[in-house]
Amino acid sequence: MERLKLVLQYFQSNSESISNGICIILALVSVKLYTSFDFNCPCLPQYNKLYSLGVMIVPPIILFFLGVLVNRHTGVMMDEWMRPIGNRSKNPAVVKYLFSAMLQRALLAPMVWILVSLLDGKIFVCAFSVSVEPAVFSGMPNNTGLDVIKIMAKVPCKEDDVFRNSSFPKAVSRYVRCYSQAVGWSILLFLIVLGAMGRLIKPCFEDHGAIMQTRYWSNYLDVEQKLFDETCVLHARDFARKCVVQFFEDMREDTVIRLPHPTFITNSREEWEDEEERLHGISKQEQMDQLLNKWYYSKPELNVTRTAYRPRTCVTWEDRDGKTLFSDV
Repeated sequence: MERLKLVLQYFQSNSESISNGICIILALVSVKLYTSFDFNCPCLPQYNKLYSLGVMIVPPIILFFLGVLVNRHTGVMMDEWMRPIGNRSKNPAVVKYLFSAMLQRALLAPMVWILVSLLDGKIFVCAFSVSVEPAVFSGMPNNTGLDVIKIMAKVPCKEDDVFRNSSFPKAVSRYVRCYSQAVGWSILLFLIVLGAMGRLIKPCFEDHGAIMQTRYWSNYLDVEQKLFDETCVLHARDFARKCVVQFFEDMREDTVIRLPHPTFITNSREEWEDEEERLHGISKQEQMDQLLNKWYYSKPELNVTRTAYRPRTCVTWEDRDGKTLFSDV
């Protein structure tokens, strides 16, 4: 149980870990889908290859676009690429880094599907059984009245009456499956070697400082958007609560209550100040719309050395003659 908690904490630590977790889940889902998929070859010369290539190519395309859709790097990359420049210049290196990260994660599940299908071999046998030279194998049925191409197209259908009490389809299937597995293992070996060589050679030709800067600012964009969304949610909650309270207060009848001047500031004033601070001075719909437009079209510059101006509220107590009794900022 503790190990499971550690794994969940790792995947919840940042968006990159969440994206890795989603990609791993998609890869496992692709394996599960393939193992539960009932592949039935049509066993017809004009449809075998078309159906097999469709099963090998269409699901990986779906999984690829699904990986692009659920990857958070996609949204961050598109926001950074499409946004107006405003007060902040764009960094093409950050966009390229986000695109590379998105592409690598999105390709994981499709590659798993293709490798599993090649290592299994059923799709390959259905697609290329017609291309095998039948003279190499013994036991080919000759009294069926069918030509060679149609007989070879029926090899994936071992239960067909054409191959009754014959080991010919098993021998051909075993032969084609060996080619399929060889292609699958070759692709896997190539990907592993390519990744290892990239890890070893890439640092020799790149600026480590530039890589660290690109990684930092890509993470910054993700964190900044998260904090902005969270702040908007908190502001919307406080704004809605204040609108509801104001609505109920407006329904009350006007009454006049005369009380003596208080000797101290009560806690209600502090609560009111807290509410006003959480709203950040945005108390109208027009102000909020203007703020959101300004965030998109003119994001703030990356400089926090300048302290932002924060307006202060001055509370003054006066008597009936207008004389100031108490004032506080």
